[in-house]
Amino acid sequence: MSTRLDTTFAALADPTRRAILSMLLEDDMAVTDVAEPFDMSLAAISKHLMILTKAGLISQEKRGRVKWCKIEPDAMRDASIWMQGFGQFEAVNLDAFEAFLATELPD
Repeated sequence: MSTRLDTTFAALADPTRRAILSMLLEDDMAVTDVAEPFDMSLAAISKHLMILTKAGLISQEKRGRVKWCKIEPDAMRDASIWMQGFGQFEAVNLDAFEAFLATELPD
């Protein structure tokens, strides 16, 4: 499982790949449509897509002459389960913490 987590988090580490995943949440997209909003070559986008595919986060299939990308919703399950282990720590409410310190610590 460790290798799979490493691969998933490595794929998610890049902002372009995270943006691609966000786009694919809406619907399946052709590779050319995925590339459109980015200021990079189609070859560079293809490399990003290959990393996402190898991580299992997306799948690609050819329909006619067009290659389509589809998000794999269950692919982040292991990463999600791993991160839930850290859910035991509540988010710190900084305003409440500041108020607490103001009452406990003299100026």
